[in-house]
Amino acid sequence: MKKSIVFLLVPLILLSFYGVASGAGQSKNEQEKKKGKQETVSAKKSSDKPKAKPVSKYDKLFNTKEHVATKGGFMTLHKVGDKLYMEIPLKYMGREMLLGSTASESSNPMFCTNGFKTNTPWHIKFTFEKDTTVYMRSVNAALDLQVDKERGELLKQRNFIDPLLKVYKVEAFNKDRSAVVINVTSLFTGSDFSPVNQGGGQLTINASPLKEGTKLDEIKAFEDNVMVSTWYAYNVTVKRGRSTLVNNAPLSVKATRSLLLLPEKKMRPRYPDFRLGIFQTGKQCITEAEDQLRNYSLVNRWRLEPKDPELYKKGKSVEPVKPIVWYVDDAFPESWKEPIKKAVLRWNQAFEKIGFKNVMQAREFPKNDPDFDPDNLKYSCIRYIPSNTQNAMGPSWVDPTTGEIMTASVIVYNDIVKLINHWRFVQTAQVDPRVRAKKMPKDVMDESITYVVAHEIGHTLGLMHNMGASSAYPVDSLRSASFTRKYGTTPSIMDYARFNYVAQPGDKGVKLTPPDLGLYDEFAIKWLYTYFPKAKNSEEEFEILENWVDEKVGDPIYRFRKQQIYSRIDPTAIEEDLGDDPIKAGEYGIRNLKYILGHLNEWIEDDPDAMHRKALYQSIVNQYARYVTNVIYNVGGVYLTDVKDGSPEKGVEPVCREKQQASLKWVLKQLNDCDWLDNKEVTGKFGLNIASSARLQNLVVMLLLKASQNVVLSSHISENPYTLEAYFDDLYHGVWESAITNRKVTQADIIMQKGMLAFMKQLLKPPSGLAGLLGGITSEAGVPSPDEMELYGLHEMELIGSDGEYTRNEEEREILNSFGLGYGYGWQRPVNTELIDGTLANYCAIGMKLRTLLLERAMNAPDEVSKQHYQAMLFMLMQMTEGIKI
Repeated sequence: MKKSIVFLLVPLILLSFYGVASGAGQSKNEQEKKKGKQETVSAKKSSDKPKAKPVSKYDKLFNTKEHVATKGGFMTLHKVGDKLYMEIPLKYMGREMLLGSTASESSNPMFCTNGFKTNTPWHIKFTFEKDTTVYMRSVNAALDLQVDKERGELLKQRNFIDPLLKVYKVEAFNKDRSAVVINVTSLFTGSDFSPVNQGGGQLTINASPLKEGTKLDEIKAFEDNVMVSTWYAYNVTVKRGRSTLVNNAPLSVKATRSLLLLPEKKMRPRYPDFRLGIFQTGKQCITEAEDQLRNYSLVNRWRLEPKDPELYKKGKSVEPVKPIVWYVDDAFPESWKEPIKKAVLRWNQAFEKIGFKNVMQAREFPKNDPDFDPDNLKYSCIRYIPSNTQNAMGPSWVDPTTGEIMTASVIVYNDIVKLINHWRFVQTAQVDPRVRAKKMPKDVMDESITYVVAHEIGHTLGLMHNMGASSAYPVDSLRSASFTRKYGTTPSIMDYARFNYVAQPGDKGVKLTPPDLGLYDEFAIKWLYTYFPKAKNSEEEFEILENWVDEKVGDPIYRFRKQQIYSRIDPTAIEEDLGDDPIKAGEYGIRNLKYILGHLNEWIEDDPDAMHRKALYQSIVNQYARYVTNVIYNVGGVYLTDVKDGSPEKGVEPVCREKQQASLKWVLKQLNDCDWLDNKEVTGKFGLNIASSARLQNLVVMLLLKASQNVVLSSHISENPYTLEAYFDDLYHGVWESAITNRKVTQADIIMQKGMLAFMKQLLKPPSGLAGLLGGITSEAGVPSPDEMELYGLHEMELIGSDGEYTRNEEEREILNSFGLGYGYGWQRPVNTELIDGTLANYCAIGMKLRTLLLERAMNAPDEVSKQHYQAMLFMLMQMTEGIKI
């Protein structure tokens, strides 16, 4: 214990001694001075160290190994891990842009179409407020205020502001404070702009995103646009009506979003003339000159301006400032690429006639161009989709302020070649030995692909379907070699006029395809793209253009008739027809189908499982159904022509009584004479099924019964009408002819008679007694199923009645029906004929006649089969009228 204390005292003594020695000989004053100097030296050494600069918010965001940036002339994109930032220059605040989305890659092309923008691009702008917030707004471009500036600003501020879409906090300024940084991760990983197809018609597609399957991918920036790619994972359910076809199927998609800066200097807009079929962008106008808010439209077109305006004024051919360049997908089969390029370049012949050369250009996807991306809004591409869909389409996207087309796409599905194969065979094999094979020869396929793609290119140039074009030519002219060599099958390739099914075996030198471009097509391009250097404004241009159309009035070659979307009324504006007389064209076509069917086994030999022949046979049946339905549209038909006030043409003109009556009788004759379809030598190889003639007879009789709605309207406006009474009398005698004449019933008789009573049963709904009978009309009675419609290739809208079931509300109806010079197309909506509809009375009259007739035939029929059939029909009729005293 003592030793420990001694050891502790030693260092304390030494420490004390050292402290005294170090201060020995110095006064207290001197010691303090020395201490002060030491502190000064210490402070000086400390001040010599450089001060650490404060880290900016910009650097804090991006000084990380995860940071990836891409800078273009427009803006800079930054990706940091799973976050995405936009660096927006302040000079672009308030500038208009398009934000669109395209599918780039997918695991299933049936759910997702690469190259197609499922959603219309957003028309947006960014605004910047108080150094803290950036707003993304939708541009309110639909309104045109033609009032004084002060009032216009007041109206816009109070009533037509740009609606808010997104709000972003400013994360940082760049180093010179010329741009702001915002976090846009949610915009590019969220549910906006789903790349999954939305379905259509009976099909609905519901894609549920998996949050853990969403991941940012590539970012790119260019001179006037930026791109962001994002991976998505979905569970997809597909329904047809209430039936589930696909349930929670996995789908992976790479979506590419593009943000494109719109031109600051806007294109001069052009006003439409509804007598030509041009796509439009709808607008509204408030003006002091009128006592109402006026609807009008601007046509959709590319900005086409001459490089040398002075040379253009002299009538010389010049190149455009900006040509329309198309890029052809490198995924196409090599053999398709050349005909596709020809389809693009074909339109140059129309542009050359108005003084422009090399407008349309076709290039393959560049191999070594880092700036090129087919999913970029900036590029217009023709895309290949490896799908069994038999279709192609040509959508375009515009600047909503002017109608300027900014970008377009042509989508070509693989199995368009299957459709072409079937078209060419069933429509031209009677006269063209080249197509009598399982696989079309290259020259036939090339010219057909060129036609299909050229049609879609026409859409991307702004041209709508002109379904009335094919009715301009006399049917017999389509058998003339000289006529068809000059004009093809139709004045417009924008019609659905395919190949020359009128030409007969032995018609030498007849052209079988539509023209390269029709006269209507060339006129439409002239109207749409002629440059007017002397015109001061759009109004002066329109005066010139209106006169051009006035000069063509009355010439069927330049007549435009709208595609019938909501109702089928005009028999000259339908798809898949040729010539001015559907009965004559149908007769020629049916003659050819009989010839082709008779040689089907002979011409198609390399087909051990008979599957190709079966598909061709079904195409023959479908083609026959079209010929018959083309004639049905005459019954109750009304010719609809958009006419300018004061024009000699009639805007509404019923099909004459004689043609309607002849058409009904022709169709009834076909129903009794279509057993040629049941060729056992052909159909015997296809397996178990009922006869095609039976299915077709059922479909056609329903269409005939449904035509009564059009007869009501047509007779109401006609001076010499085919009355509803006359129609039902002809229908009664045609359907019940076997009973009236007391002959043996045929298959056609049984199907037609059962069909008529089934239609009446649904229509009349008698269970509630006479009151129920009077109030029980339903628009869906007797309508064929979607499967039947699809089987015969008929348009889903063909059977719509007079109740406007496809029009959502009265406001939409009015918008759709508003048209006039300079505004819209006013799609013809169904007309409600309930107040003038005598269908009920006529069916009651038929019921009374039938009861008497069937009572007689049930006891006195020519054979047992007929007797049993009439007894069944009588029983059905008595069930319908149970409780009703007649």
